[in-house]
Amino acid sequence: MRTVPAFRPLALALALTLTLVACGGSSAPGADTTTGHPAASADAMATPLPDGWALLSGDGVPLVEAGKPHLPATATSDDGVAVEVDDASRIIAGGDDVISVLEALGLAGSVFAAPTNTTTEAGLAAPHQFLFNRTTGVEGVLSLGGSLFLGNSLRRHGELSKKLREVGQDAVIIDDLQPAPDKVRKIAAAVGLAAQGEELASKVQAQLDEAAAIAARSGHTPRVIHISATGAGGNPTVAGADSASGKLIALAGGLNIGTEAGVANFSALSNEGVIAAAPEVILVTEHDLDLFGGAEGVWKAYPTLKQTPAGAADRVWVMPDAQLKYASVGSGAGALALANALAKLPH
Repeated sequence: MRTVPAFRPLALALALTLTLVACGGSSAPGADTTTGHPAASADAMATPLPDGWALLSGDGVPLVEAGKPHLPATATSDDGVAVEVDDASRIIAGGDDVISVLEALGLAGSVFAAPTNTTTEAGLAAPHQFLFNRTTGVEGVLSLGGSLFLGNSLRRHGELSKKLREVGQDAVIIDDLQPAPDKVRKIAAAVGLAAQGEELASKVQAQLDEAAAIAARSGHTPRVIHISATGAGGNPTVAGADSASGKLIALAGGLNIGTEAGVANFSALSNEGVIAAAPEVILVTEHDLDLFGGAEGVWKAYPTLKQTPAGAADRVWVMPDAQLKYASVGSGAGALALANALAKLPH
């Protein structure tokens, strides 16, 4: 593991002693202009949130009218290989970012296998759930009997896809580290719905552009920390520089704590580092909140969060995973919700 110094300028002397351990469309709900808390979404969570916490869920996640895939279709995988896809009826999906796009294209029923940690409706309803990581073997994927493998990571699925193609299994990678509209277009093209993909990508881009415009008008850059219950060898983490949420926070007008620290992916932050970071807003996804074990689990994982401006104000915003944690069809709606809420914070 590598370490880098913590980063709050006003606490530089302290920060030098701290570490980050790197590891590998419509308007959103409003906000109370006094407290800076976004209004709760109409969708109630299964577990009530503590006083001061809020569910920040963007409306208008786009979709398009379902169409019949035009196959065979030639897709250019992100590992540089042109793949002719003949059958997209039984898709083995490498991540929820892929599944969310398939849902929006009307292909939820084609999701044949999903990751074991899926939070999407189509993934949970899929005939198979499967563990996808760097050690996933060709035999295990082939045993599922899918017609197309759609990986979402060059790092995790590059070698796997190569071996799958060698034995005749169609395999396309749409890497997770790219803008949501690009990802939408590539996934749609791979399943023979390129025209629908262009329409869907345009809707997502329009939402992202609107969120960026809101941020540009706000004149305020709140300090935001996105915490997760996963990563760093099972330890709680914060979103880093190249994470989807780090980029979304910046677009929505916030300063992402992990980006300021210059770390990649998701990284563990020391208790002292949390204080030095002084976040004004704490973000956590619905699934991660469950993994933490609710609010008490969050404070237990990062006890010094209570000593930050966000903790003192109980300014914890809970967002759907599909609107924060990965770049996909829900990114525009999530960015709009976050931009509106950040812009209404007192400053």
